[in-house]
Parts: sequence; C-alpha cells; structure tokens
Amino acid sequence: MTAASNRTVSPGGPTVIAVDAMGGDSGVAAIIGGMEKSAGKNTDIRFIVHGDSAAVAPLLEKKPALARLVEVRDTDKVVSMDEKPSRALRSGKGSSMWNAIESVKSGEASVAVSCGNTGALMAISMLQLRKIPGVVRPAIAVLWPSRNPSGKNIMLDMGADIKADAQDLLQYAVMGASYARNALGLEKPRIGLLNIGTEEHKGRPELQEAAKMITDVAGIGDFEYIGFVEGSDLPSDRVDVIVTDGFTGNVALKASEGTAKLVGDFLKEAFTHTPLAKLAALFAMSSLKRLKKRVDPRRVNGGVFLGLNGTVIKSHGSADAIGVSAAIKLAYTLAHNGFSEKLAARVASGIEASKNTGTGTGTPESDEA
Repeated sequence: MTAASNRTVSPGGPTVIAVDAMGGDSGVAAIIGGMEKSAGKNTDIRFIVHGDSAAVAPLLEKKPALARLVEVRDTDKVVSMDEKPSRALRSGKGSSMWNAIESVKSGEASVAVSCGNTGALMAISMLQLRKIPGVVRPAIAVLWPSRNPSGKNIMLDMGADIKADAQDLLQYAVMGASYARNALGLEKPRIGLLNIGTEEHKGRPELQEAAKMITDVAGIGDFEYIGFVEGSDLPSDRVDVIVTDGFTGNVALKASEGTAKLVGDFLKEAFTHTPLAKLAALFAMSSLKRLKKRVDPRRVNGGVFLGLNGTVIKSHGSADAIGVSAAIKLAYTLAHNGFSEKLAARVASGIEASKNTGTGTGTPESDEA
C-alpha cells in the first residue's frame, strides 16, 4: 500500500500537517508564527511539529490557542541548508525533515511542509514516499502571480531536476493540469510550453517533440494545449500552467524574485526621495498597499513536489510568518481535496490511455482531479 492510500485522517476530521520546524533561514519563530496565522483563519487544521522541543515549546507557551492544536515530536537533529542531498540520505534519518516526511509516509499527516534544503528534501521525500508508478522525474510546481482571475499561474519544473526530455515535459503537463484543478479550481486548464518564441518551428528538438505529444493527449486529458509561450507570458492571462525544464524554471523564478525586490526598492526610494514625494506617498498609501499585496511573493509561497506517493510542500528558505502561512494554506487545500490520491490515479490511468495515442504516457479519459 502506498503512502498516498494509507491515510489515517478521516475525511470528516481535521487535516493534519507535518511541519519541519528546524528548516529554513528565518528560524523557528517564523514557522510558529506562520502556523499561528493559518490556525487563526482555519479551525479544521492540526499540526505535528518536528524539531527541538527546547526551541519550540517556549514559543508555543506564549500561544496557548495554537498549542492546543500542536503535537511536538522532539529531535535536535537538523539537515543544514548547505548539506548535499547524498549526505542527507546517509545521515538525515531522525532529523526534523526526515521525521516530517515519515509522518506522511505513515499516514499520521496528510502533507508535510518544510523551509529546508530543497535538494535534501526532494531526496528524502523520494526515498521515503517513492515515485508514483509511471513517473520518471518528479517536478516542483510553484504558484506564479498573474493576471488570471485567480491571480495565479502554475509553473513547473522549478528545479527538482535540471534535465527534462520530451517524455518528462509531457508528464509535467499532465501533473500540472491536475494540480491546477485542485489548487486553482480550474475545470479545463490551459497548458503552455515555455520556449524562446511562440512560432511552431522554434525551440530545441525535445520541445518540438513534447509539443506534438502534449497536443495528442490534450483532448483525452481534458486540458487545452495553447502551444509555445514566452517568458513575457508567465504572469499573463493567456495560460494557466507553464511547462519547462528545472534549469530554466529555477532561473526564471530567481530572476522574478530579484526583479520584484528591485521594483519594490525603487518605489521606496522614489517615494522617500523628497518631502513632496513623501507627501505623495501618503495619498497613494492604500493603492501602494494593494500593489504590494498583489505582487508579494510571500503570498504565493510554496513549491509542491509532484509525482510522489504523498504531498510535500517546499516553502522558501527565507520565508517569514506570512510566507509560511501561505505554504500551510496551500498544504491544507491540497490535502483537503485529496490531491495526492487523485494525482496517482491520474498518472496510472494516463499510462493506459497512452497506449491509444502512442506517446508513452498520457492522461485519463475522465479525471476529477
């Protein structure tokens, strides 16, 4: 029995989230703060917190309402942010990260959240949860601020693996469509393949091959393939899911984060440059707050590991309480929707459907995910 099908949390009971309290750069306080924000907005949530009780307990003592929703599992062993994945696999057993994933594997929790080392988290998750049968390369999917009604697009892969052939890109499209249904509530997601241009003749051979394969299965998978998209389309309302390899996706993510910070710094400088500018900032304060909230990367924090027998959310390493809360909210949404089970069923039935298309993989004829 896979971890995804071995849930002990009843559909009518609270959603249990395993939290790695020791990962990340902002410390335990940011993680506990994010949990408090989430619990304050959602009464249907419980936590299993894995970490050093000497650091966690004093913070929870100051937050009795949150403490009642938390079970602390003590460990002082931590996977460092610069630890190599291979070393984390050898020596990470018993760490807060390892134990959080183990809670999902055992069925005690529906999903795990960690701000820790991305490579180590993926390696430990793959070892413990295993890949869904038929998945060659798992992917990391993130939410991207956009002009769509939901305010978000989805992009994958964001760095789980820097390689991706045509078959991998097709599988990312399949998994991304399922994620879009569960995270964004889209009935028929629009899939785009990231390229250096929208013309059909452009791009590397694997992109050309992937485009044909995705086109072949789009009707079966009940998603719309809109063709190639460019970097300028990432925040647009033209597409819902952007598919690319992990190298390109990670560079795009870091570039966008840097650009967002740069624009924020420029705005701050502009509105504090002179006394008149400061006065103008007072009149524009409400509009500036709306803009900041709209483009704030903390509010779309949380990369989902797709293709595993269980759901794992990778929060940004430098996330503060707002960012951690956003990752927990995403974790709850996916767990509440039974996303892991739906994705596994989708991939399994996709393999069968692919026999009719000759692509090697595909999508199910009907999919509630």
